[in-house]
Amino acid sequence: MRKYLFIFKSELMSNLQYVFDILVGFFGYFIMLFILFNLWQYMYSDPNELINGYTMSQMTWYVIITEILWMSLGGRKLCRKICNDVRGGNIAYNINKPYSYIGYSLFSHLGAIALKALIYTILGMIMGYFFLGGFPTLNIFSIVAVLITGILATVISILLITFIGLFSFIIEDANPFYWLYSKFILVLGTIFPIEYFPTFLQPILTYSPIYVVSYGPAKLFVDFSFNNFISVFVAQIIYVFIGYILCTLIYKKGVKNLNVNGG
Repeated sequence: MRKYLFIFKSELMSNLQYVFDILVGFFGYFIMLFILFNLWQYMYSDPNELINGYTMSQMTWYVIITEILWMSLGGRKLCRKICNDVRGGNIAYNINKPYSYIGYSLFSHLGAIALKALIYTILGMIMGYFFLGGFPTLNIFSIVAVLITGILATVISILLITFIGLFSFIIEDANPFYWLYSKFILVLGTIFPIEYFPTFLQPILTYSPIYVVSYGPAKLFVDFSFNNFISVFVAQIIYVFIGYILCTLIYKKGVKNLNVNGG
């Protein structure tokens, strides 16, 4: 575990020099939230009105949290790197390293985005307070719970994107699959909560990655309950194991093919 923490620390330190770039990228995040905030103001005739169980304040905070998780992830960059490693043969250099390629990808990317996630979280909280004049009712336990589920959501996202990138062992380029996955998460899991979709679709979305990578942490932030926390946390633990197993299986199959073909 120490070697993975070293990988995380190394990536984190190397990204400290890009703070200005992160702040510049925040303008896109600000514009997105500003547009959505005005959209919710238009939709809600009364700020205390409930639409599908959400007040205007809850909807705004929901989008703030999901956008923090989404925009700080850097999924496209990760998928492109893994695809290039597979197609360019760089992944072969990691086969005999004293760490797994999957663990390396996970902790390396966590280190690369940790500072970005922290900055986006701080600035997102400031924006939310400025727009809405306050925070949702939270206590120490609920704040810790949201942080835990937020971290697990990021871990799951990285594992799923790693799995998609490793499809380059099978096909020439897995980037189009990431494009489809990203649009699925963005359209169905970032802008609107699950409750906003048709009743027949809600159970499907609840069992999909949307529930654990975006909806769960955001829902806990705007309307915390202990039962919901347990439900989200258990689902995330299951998804962590599933994601890791899927990555391991496709990686081993790809490495086996490399060895057979002498690659």
